[in-house]
Amino acid sequence: MTAYQLSLAALLAAGLTAGAAVAQENKITVYTSQPQDQMAAVVEAFNKDHPEIEVEVFRTGTTELMAKLAAEFEAGSTPADVMLIADAVAMTQLKNDDRLYAYTDAPLEGIPEAVVDADRTFFGTKLITTGIVYNTDMVSEAPTSWADLAAPEVAGSLIMPSPLYSGAAVIHVGTMVQQPEFGWDWYETLADNGAVAGQGNGTVIEAVARGEKAYGIIIEYMALNAKAKGSPVDFVFPEEGVSSITQPVAILKDSDAIEAAKVFVDWQLSKTAQEQSVAQGYFPIVAGVAQPEGYPDPATLTLLPADAGQMLEEDQANKEMFAEIYGG
Repeated sequence: MTAYQLSLAALLAAGLTAGAAVAQENKITVYTSQPQDQMAAVVEAFNKDHPEIEVEVFRTGTTELMAKLAAEFEAGSTPADVMLIADAVAMTQLKNDDRLYAYTDAPLEGIPEAVVDADRTFFGTKLITTGIVYNTDMVSEAPTSWADLAAPEVAGSLIMPSPLYSGAAVIHVGTMVQQPEFGWDWYETLADNGAVAGQGNGTVIEAVARGEKAYGIIIEYMALNAKAKGSPVDFVFPEEGVSSITQPVAILKDSDAIEAAKVFVDWQLSKTAQEQSVAQGYFPIVAGVAQPEGYPDPATLTLLPADAGQMLEEDQANKEMFAEIYGG
C-alpha cells in the first residue's frame, strides 16, 4: 500500500471513529422504575422536542435496578446514562458512592428547593404519595387512616408492595417505621392478621381491581388512574398523613453522553414534561402547573416526617426485617 493509500485509509478510519463517537454522544440509556407504557410516552414526547437524541429504556423495580447497577459497576462499566427512579434514598446512595454527575447549572426556575439535592446531583421530577386503595364492590365503609388497616377483617384482605422490589415501597416502609405510633409493631400486626406483600405497586392495583384483595397500600396515581379508567376502586389519603417521594432524575458520572443526558434532564424539569406528568396522573412540582383533575391541592396534604439519612442508614436492615415478616 502506498503512503497516499495509507493516509487515505487513516483519514477514513478517523472519520468513521468520529462518526461513531458523535452517534454515541447522541444516544442515552435511561434506567427507570416508571411504568413501561408511561416511559414510552415520555420518550415519544421528548423526541418531539429533541429528535436528534436516541433514548433507550431499561425498566424494572428500583431494587432490581440498583442490583443491576451494582453488578455493572463491579464489572467495570454500565450502559446507563440517566437514572429516573422513585427512590431518593437509592439516589443518595449513588451520590455517596460518587456515581452521580453534579449538574450545577441545571434549569431550576420554579422547582422547589426541597426536591433538589444540595449538590445538584439529582432533581425531583414529580410528587408521588402513598395511601390506601380499596375495591368499591367489596368495601361498604372506606378506611380513613393507616390505623384502620390493622383490624383483622381489613388486614386479612390487604396487599402491599415490597421494598425488596419497589423504590416507592422502600420510602413508604422507611417512613412508617419512623412513626412512633406505627413502627415494626404495626407491620407485624398486619401480617399476623393476614396482610401479604406482592412485588411492585402494579401487583397491588391488579389484585384490588380484580377483587382478589379488598384493600391495598399503593402510590396514589396508580389507584386514581385505574379509577378513572373504570376499575371499581377508590383511593384514600390517610388522616395521619402520607409518605412522599419525588421520583428524582440524575446523570451518571461516567456517562459517555453527558450533554445529551443534560438535555433529557432539562426536559424532565420543563413545563412540558410536568404537564405530561399531570396527564399521567402525577402531582406536578413546577409552580403554575395544576394537579390532575380530582386530586387534592398538594398544599392540603399532610406529609409524614421522615429522616432520609436514617432511612439510608437503615435501608438494608429495613429490607431484612420486612423479608422476615412477609417473606422474600
